[in-house]
Amino acid sequence: MSPQVAPGPEVCVGAVTIAEGRLLLVQRGQDPGRWAWSVPGGRVRIGETLAEAVIRELREETGVEGLCGRLLGWVERIDDDRHLVILDFIVDVLDLEEPVAGDDAIDAKWVPLHEVAELNLVEGLAEFLHEHGVLDVIA
Repeated sequence: MSPQVAPGPEVCVGAVTIAEGRLLLVQRGQDPGRWAWSVPGGRVRIGETLAEAVIRELREETGVEGLCGRLLGWVERIDDDRHLVILDFIVDVLDLEEPVAGDDAIDAKWVPLHEVAELNLVEGLAEFLHEHGVLDVIA
C-alpha cells in the first residue's frame, strides 16, 4: 500500500475594499476563523482567474459589486489540515451599497478604518493591513 499524499496548497483570494474611509468586512461562518471578521474572500475555482475569483467572492459574501485592482499582498496560513496561499487585492466598489451577508459569511458591514483593529479579526489580518498601509494603528 502506498503512503497517502496530503493535498497541495490551495490558492485563495481576498477583497480589500475601502470606500469613504471604511473597510468592507465579513464575519466568517466557517473555519478557519469562524466568528471572526475578515475581508471577503475564498478559494479560486479551477478555470477562474484571480480577478474573477476576487469579484465573485465579494459578490457572494456581501452582494457588493466591484472591480479588481492591484495586488496588495499575500500571506500563507499553514496548519495540520491545510496550506492556504491567500492573495489580497484592492477592490474598487461600483456602487456604495450596504452589504448583505451571503455564502459562508454570517454578517457583513462597512467598518470605519479607525475601528477595524477593535474587532475580533482573523489571525494576522490587522498586522497585514497595517504593514500594507491600510490601517494606521493596530493596537
